[in-house]
Amino acid sequence: MKKIFFLGALAVTALGVQSCLDYDDPGTELGIDQTTTETTVHHGNPDSLGYRRFFTQEEVMAGMNTLEQGSYFGQSITGQYCLRGAKNGQVPQAHAYQRQYSLGPDAYAQYFVVPHKDFMYGTLTSTYNVSREFNGDPLGSYTMVKNAIVPILNHPAIDSIPEIKAINLLYVSLAAQEKADLSGPFTYREDLLNSEDPAEYNSVEEIYTDIVEDLDSIVACLKFYEEEVAKGDEGMRPSWYKAIIDNILFTYHQTSRDLLTGVASVESYWRLANSIKLRMAMHIVKVNPALAKKWAEEAVASGVVESADMQQGVYPMVSGFSHPLIDIANSWGDLRMCASFESLLKSLNHPYLQYVFMPNGNEVQFPDSVMAPGTRHIGIRAGQMVPEGQTYPLNPLQAYSTINKENFQFAPLYFVSWAEVDFLRAEGAIRGWNMGGTAEEFYNRGIKNGYLGDPMMPDADYEAALPTYMEQTAATPYVSYDPYNGGEPWQSVTKIGVKWSEGDSQETKLEKIITQKYIALFPLSTEAWAEMRRTGYPKVFPVLNADDGDGSIEQGGMIRRIPWKATDPIAKERIKASGLPALGGPDLQSTRLWWDVDVPNF
Repeated sequence: MKKIFFLGALAVTALGVQSCLDYDDPGTELGIDQTTTETTVHHGNPDSLGYRRFFTQEEVMAGMNTLEQGSYFGQSITGQYCLRGAKNGQVPQAHAYQRQYSLGPDAYAQYFVVPHKDFMYGTLTSTYNVSREFNGDPLGSYTMVKNAIVPILNHPAIDSIPEIKAINLLYVSLAAQEKADLSGPFTYREDLLNSEDPAEYNSVEEIYTDIVEDLDSIVACLKFYEEEVAKGDEGMRPSWYKAIIDNILFTYHQTSRDLLTGVASVESYWRLANSIKLRMAMHIVKVNPALAKKWAEEAVASGVVESADMQQGVYPMVSGFSHPLIDIANSWGDLRMCASFESLLKSLNHPYLQYVFMPNGNEVQFPDSVMAPGTRHIGIRAGQMVPEGQTYPLNPLQAYSTINKENFQFAPLYFVSWAEVDFLRAEGAIRGWNMGGTAEEFYNRGIKNGYLGDPMMPDADYEAALPTYMEQTAATPYVSYDPYNGGEPWQSVTKIGVKWSEGDSQETKLEKIITQKYIALFPLSTEAWAEMRRTGYPKVFPVLNADDGDGSIEQGGMIRRIPWKATDPIAKERIKASGLPALGGPDLQSTRLWWDVDVPNF
């Protein structure tokens, strides 16, 4: 590996690459037309990123100078952080994370419940309560990512560094996939063109198709780069170019674990692209099974995440922060464990109960008894109407279980984790797809690598509990109690075991895969909620007071999407003109997305 010496924002390498600040007015001097805006994508063109072109060192350095002086590279970091609960160029922090996850998807996935109703910026009476101050904010993360990164994609200077363009397009693709799965259609194609006033909504099917085409182009671009680098200075990407790419990756990209290993590479980026494609393939399996199989097999054949260091995300150990849930749950008292998650973990004797959650922090009053502090793990039913108060004893729900902050300290905020990929491959295998191995192999490996903490800090207690955990052939009968509602008992709805059995039915195998995947995804509620809508697993308690939403969900039912609920007259008209036709239904919580079809899993 060639040494890289960091001097300021960009590096001077042992190869003698000049700082981009050595160039004055590069667009004029080197003939780069800075007034021309090239569109971000050319769907259907395998070289839509222009990666087969040769660029001189002067062209590349001029482009870098333009982008750095315009703060485009710095804005990319902002977008990267915004993918997982950040704003204003900061690392992920509690307020932004709370709006992106905790006040919506965390509750929809039944990981957590917000235990009180009053906030300084609004009121949230129960899980499905519709409020623009709360429910719309998960959609805002996409807007922040788009606003930070799309200008880079449309700047002509980035065309001289196609690999960096590809990686930035990858971030936007992930944000778009996650937004489409939250609420449905949006103005994706105009967004990519950096339109100041986008008006035409694209359907989820169109968005998915466009994203996958872009993911394929990203993978082709980054693999071409690897092939050219392997040729040395005889190829189109000589050593001076590789040094520049390495410098940009180390300086302006915070999502790869290469920052911990000290060896720059584009491999984890193209593996992330394929892993997103695999995720999307499984999402559409019920609406278009043939295309789902095609996408999934292509992704696996090209290469998905297959080790801890191939994972991408926002890492506390890389960027220097603590997981935002620590403040949200423990310091602010804004989250408590959901009763469905409590029941599931207890029924399966999962080590997360000791590893991730704490027993009740204060005494809990039952109708005929008092539970002493630290007695048991206890959750709140999803949909429970909650009282005022962020402290105990004013609000008795604050005594319920919260997270173990010590084990959350360095928990990565993954984009697509290794465990998720293995569970996707396990499901593909039981569907008869070529996933490069057996369902049992991927299932067992997914469980082993599904723990919360950073891979560099494995938890000995968690690892020690796994052999016994994975041998369970049946669930343990468990009864949850709701002290707040008079001690009503709830029998666990989890009946399956953990141990893999080839003799199980297809449906039971799927339930096992999705149940373990749900636990391993924690706390990435956006994806957990998508899988619950798609498969109906894991089994959870019916949501109380579902009619506290927009009135479209039957009692006990599951929310299918976050409504737009626009208040601006122009936005309302655009939703009416193109949003609703693209959605194929009314702007309600009960309207299913394109891939969320009400048919059997097999």
